[in-house]
Amino acid sequence: MGGRRATPPGGEVLLKVRCCGVCRTDLHIVEGDIPPIKMPLVLGHQVVGVVEEVGEEVVNVEVGERVGVPWLYWSCGGCKFCRRGLEDLCDNALFTGYSVDGGYAEYVIADSSFTHPTPSVYEDEKAAPRSVAELWGIGR
Repeated sequence: MGGRRATPPGGEVLLKVRCCGVCRTDLHIVEGDIPPIKMPLVLGHQVVGVVEEVGEEVVNVEVGERVGVPWLYWSCGGCKFCRRGLEDLCDNALFTGYSVDGGYAEYVIADSSFTHPTPSVYEDEKAAPRSVAELWGIGR
């Protein structure tokens, strides 16, 4: 989405990106190990940003809140994996910086259901890589 701002639809939020980590997955996409499924594509899925606008269906995130955006952008909630709590294996999943544009931009749109409050004890550049692990319970 670059420097362009768009009003977020429905359950999505518009974030002003403050920081985005670099993950090996981003490098795999750039190097062609994982073929892109959309072009052009804005990479980046370890995002920390501040909510600037919310879609009309958003109830869990407020303007001004600092949130993190992980690799999993969205899952269907109904497939066999989602019903078992394995949303990252969802048959219909969308991924930040791969299926949808990611955080290597000034602004990014994210699904509010998959954004997470980012504790103020972490500076932006330390919170971004932690978005994949600590903040969401991976590796605990």
